[in-house]
Amino acid sequence: MTRLRQALRGAGPMAAMLGMAVLLVVGAGEWATRNELETQWDNLRRSGEVQALALRGVATRYSYLPATAAQQPLVAALLRNPQARNLRDAANAYLQTVNTNAGSDALYVMDTAGLTLASSNWATPSSFVDQNYGNRPYFRDALQGLAGRFYGVGKTTGEPGLFASAPVYDNGVVVGVVAVKVQMQPIVDTWAQLRDPVFLADERGIIFLGSVAAWLYKTTHTLTDTEVLQVQRDEQYGARWTPDPVPWKTRQRSDQPGVELRLPDTGKEYLALEEALPDLGWTLTLTADSRVVTQARRQAWALATLASGLLVLGALYWQLRERRLKENRQARIELEQRVHERTDALQQAQAFRQSMEDSLLVGMRARDLQGRIVYVNAAMCEMVGYSADELIGCLPPYPYWHSDDLDRHWENSEIALAGKATPQGIENRLRHRNGSDVYTMFYTARLIDGDGQHIGWISSVVDITAQKRAEEHQQQREAQLQRVQRVITVGEMASTLAHELNQPLAALVNYAAAARSLAAQGKAEALNESLTALSTQALRAADIVGRIRRWVRQHPEAREPCDLNATVDQSLALLLRAEARRNGVAVRLDLARAPLCVSADRVLLEQVVLNLGLNALQAMQAMPLTAGGVEPPHELLLRTTADAGHHALLQVLDRGPGLPPEIAERLFEPFFTTREGGLGLGLNICRSIVESMGGELLARNREGGGAVFEIRLPLATATPP
Repeated sequence: MTRLRQALRGAGPMAAMLGMAVLLVVGAGEWATRNELETQWDNLRRSGEVQALALRGVATRYSYLPATAAQQPLVAALLRNPQARNLRDAANAYLQTVNTNAGSDALYVMDTAGLTLASSNWATPSSFVDQNYGNRPYFRDALQGLAGRFYGVGKTTGEPGLFASAPVYDNGVVVGVVAVKVQMQPIVDTWAQLRDPVFLADERGIIFLGSVAAWLYKTTHTLTDTEVLQVQRDEQYGARWTPDPVPWKTRQRSDQPGVELRLPDTGKEYLALEEALPDLGWTLTLTADSRVVTQARRQAWALATLASGLLVLGALYWQLRERRLKENRQARIELEQRVHERTDALQQAQAFRQSMEDSLLVGMRARDLQGRIVYVNAAMCEMVGYSADELIGCLPPYPYWHSDDLDRHWENSEIALAGKATPQGIENRLRHRNGSDVYTMFYTARLIDGDGQHIGWISSVVDITAQKRAEEHQQQREAQLQRVQRVITVGEMASTLAHELNQPLAALVNYAAAARSLAAQGKAEALNESLTALSTQALRAADIVGRIRRWVRQHPEAREPCDLNATVDQSLALLLRAEARRNGVAVRLDLARAPLCVSADRVLLEQVVLNLGLNALQAMQAMPLTAGGVEPPHELLLRTTADAGHHALLQVLDRGPGLPPEIAERLFEPFFTTREGGLGLGLNICRSIVESMGGELLARNREGGGAVFEIRLPLATATPP
């Protein structure tokens, strides 16, 4: 009874202890969630500022180019006399030179009707000359005397880009438009290296740039009929664009600066923060995987549960052993002290790292009109090793100028003070106070006071020393990549030989068996024919080995004019007709009347046709019987023809089970096979061989059942032997 009363007295404190443990676990999870959310939103906000700065730099980098070209007298002369051939040639050459020096994608001139009269790409197949872009907004803005800016898919090339335009004046009247096209692919390549998606939407909410290709040209909200009609009329995102919604659902919380995106198809959830770019009319959205928040919550729960468990066990142990309670309490105090010290150390390290991230890494220097330094920031002082007090008030030569580059420093300083500094920046080598070299890029702009007066020059200084050092290791990395490439080449050659020699070796075995049978029967003439065929197959196997070696090493000298009709006949003669007869499959030919000449490796092309034909025969063997017990008609059809795009087509059609979607999307993957005992290399090797000949291998389902494999090769001008 005494022990029972003691147990009842201890039940109250124990229940309170358990309740506190539960509250601790829940509170720790909520605290970790809020803390991780704040960290993620802060990271997205800083990243958005950096990405917005980069986007503005790309969008405005070439905005000067149309206005500069519009002032060229040659352009105005061409617009006054568009039929003059000499003016067209001179304008094409001028635009090509300016475009090459500037590094833009295309620079072109249009008349008031939108017809392109001259272009920097006049000599390319995708020339803009004689193309009409009158329906483009950037053309309409420039025609109204405004500077136009427009992002869309090119009408001629089909490639997206940023278009900037400026009007061409002649006696105060707009007589034409000069436009420049700039690729923004470098921005996309940078986003593609990020862990989470980043995308950019226009003023209508249409995603036109991003790291996820499947989201391009999707709408983030419902568009009005007028907006849809305007986009389609402008052909901004192609002639066949239709408004399709993005594949996610959004959820807004009042206590968060952004929204949460959930993709129903994949189940992924992201935190999304929008960064508005009102000067460009765009909205930049950056995302972060919300699994990080979930993981932080679970870790906090685990740690809190562990701590609570230790606390409860300590309390139980205290009830049982009073003497040991004091020892455990002292040990717990020491443990908590160590945990506290470790926590303080971690917090200090985190605060230090946070301060480093928040600090501005770009140096800033301001000078008056005479070149006297009036301001430097901490990053600039750290870059050169001098304090702000030592630098402010200095006139050229500055103490951080490199003694070996004084002439260059004087020249660059005079250019900057004269207002002739290029927007691309100037590279300078500085001398740190400790004697080390610092490589930098200076970007200079006018310094304007509150009254709009030009009072000096402001320069941003970027330290590129690390980039210079990285270039020194480039050659070592290239040598390592070459060694890796040789290893890959050996492996590719070994797998290709193993697959391609399988069919000639099978033919050798069949001919050898036939020769042995004929020898036993004493049929000398038939035996001689069988041995001749056996020798032919042996030579063919050797020829395949040699040609695959050249193909793997990318030697083009094995290609020769070939007739696709002859290739089909040779494949039938080798093995295909006999295999079809053995499997009870009818072979039908639908060959072009005239020879179809292509430039290809004859033996390898025959192997591709033979491999596709055998695959078709094996596919038809797997077809089930009909309800009446009669096997459905099996037919192998080989067809050759030419399309309007100067391509020769060779099609292999069967009546097999066809290509289900889950198989079609992985059809050409290495080591993927649906046949028991197969290597899964045949179709991958066939596609590699066809692509090495400048063609492509396609597959699709056949109408009425079955599959179609199509080889497309460019037509050659020479006649095959």
